Amino acid sequence: MLPKIFPILNTPEIQAFVGSDPVRIFDFGIAPQGTEAPYIAFNQVADSPYDQLSGAACADLSTMQIDIYSKGREEVREMAVIVKSIFDKKLMCNRLVFQTRETDTLLYRICIEVDVIETS
Repeated sequence: MLPKIFPILNTPEIQAFVGSDPVRIFDFGIAPQGTEAPYIAFNQVADSPYDQLSGAACADLSTMQIDIYSKGREEVREMAVIVKSIFDKKLMCNRLVFQTRETDTLLYRICIEVDVIETS
């Protein structure tokens, strides 16, 4: 429960886009008002225990939503490929959920879901 996604995303490849001081990667799915794009926001959308009959659950399966925002269509795609690659290298199942352009901010957005299994 409550997997640590920030350290996974806070890599030099991602910092090249979102900066490092301060880094623009935000928990709870919300960036502060006025945050300069590009940035990443993430939040937990589901969690369920791996129940078993012989005792307490041995692990939790959490689904995390990673939202990637950019002013540019190509940049948001490039960032999404890097994010996917980071989770692939960690052997975490991930999938593109949707891509859109926000009507209020006019930012491009790609959403990736990641399944994280954490043992007890």
